[in-house]
Amino acid sequence: MFRKILAAAVALCLIPLAALAEPLEEAVPIDIDCEAAILMEPDSGQAIFELNADDTRPVASVTKVMTILLICEALEDGRAALDDVITISPQAEGMGGSQVLLDVGEQQKLSTLLKCVIIASANDAAVALAEHLYGSEQLFVQKMNERARALGAKNTNFVNCTGLPAGGQYTTARDVALMSAELVRHAAYFQYSTIWMDDLDHGDGRVTQLTNTNRLIRLYEGCDGLKTGSTQEAGYCMSATAERGGMRLVAVVLGAKSGKSRFDIASRMLDHGFANYRTYPVAQKGARVRGTMPVVAGEKEGVKLALDDDMTLLIQKGEEGGITLTPHLPGSVRAPIRAGQRVGSVDVIKDGRVVGQVAVAAAETVNAQNYWDVMKRVLGAWRFKIA
Repeated sequence: MFRKILAAAVALCLIPLAALAEPLEEAVPIDIDCEAAILMEPDSGQAIFELNADDTRPVASVTKVMTILLICEALEDGRAALDDVITISPQAEGMGGSQVLLDVGEQQKLSTLLKCVIIASANDAAVALAEHLYGSEQLFVQKMNERARALGAKNTNFVNCTGLPAGGQYTTARDVALMSAELVRHAAYFQYSTIWMDDLDHGDGRVTQLTNTNRLIRLYEGCDGLKTGSTQEAGYCMSATAERGGMRLVAVVLGAKSGKSRFDIASRMLDHGFANYRTYPVAQKGARVRGTMPVVAGEKEGVKLALDDDMTLLIQKGEEGGITLTPHLPGSVRAPIRAGQRVGSVDVIKDGRVVGQVAVAAAETVNAQNYWDVMKRVLGAWRFKIA
């Protein structure tokens, strides 16, 4: 009975289990001439295909994906604000590599420095932001490593917040994808990521022009981020994201041979994903389950149920029919039961394999029956017999 009820009740979106760590395609389906790569759907964390995705290597300024993520999280947590005024330190001013020529003692708003990091990959701005949030770049880097571990980025170690060459600094294509998937959840990032050109006014008559290092925001339909990077050791790297038809993808390319080739590879990866895959809504938190579950010793004889999770699966186009749902529910529950209390689950099965699970919870509170509840039921039954 409940199997049919739940099969009919499931409606929109879900988060799959960790079992989906295996890529959907065993072999790389397109030509990608680089050292490592992965194509991922960020909401589910599902990889479509990958190449040497767990090989550790430097990624140059792609490191700033984590730097930017920590800043965006600090903004959302209220530990920092876009209009915070930051004074540039000697350490920040002395950063090499890509920079926006900040001077010691110069003051800029956090929003301006964040824009410089996102658009121009500015090392001096990145260090200034790190110092503002945690007092020093060293302490900021500790937080970067803690956050990476919390995200499941197991093969990552940061030494600085810029991506400048440093011994012991490394990550993987998979870990970059995980960090990128988390970053695209933050609206603050997208305020700046699609700006192609802008100016930085230093306040002393100097103006530095900013040009976005990610050419795909102009060349690839739907691309609105993320980050590029290159050094002699790392080669040409990037994490790119694009959204089409309501589906977002993240393509990570590490160790390409040229700047142009990394853009071409990322474009081909994204093309393959959008052409062959779609997100399939399986369930939506709060969706009601038809009927009620029997309640033992309750003020009501049954309790209404609802799904208690969201889930969206990434599937190949045309494979929607291969998804089935198997409920795991008791025959009844004993009162009292509170609204939101989980009472069972539903397995999401694709091609004979469990790929996700949705919790089922009580949609209402049912208290234990008292003396008057019992009497009302007895009297009601008695009146029914007399009639």
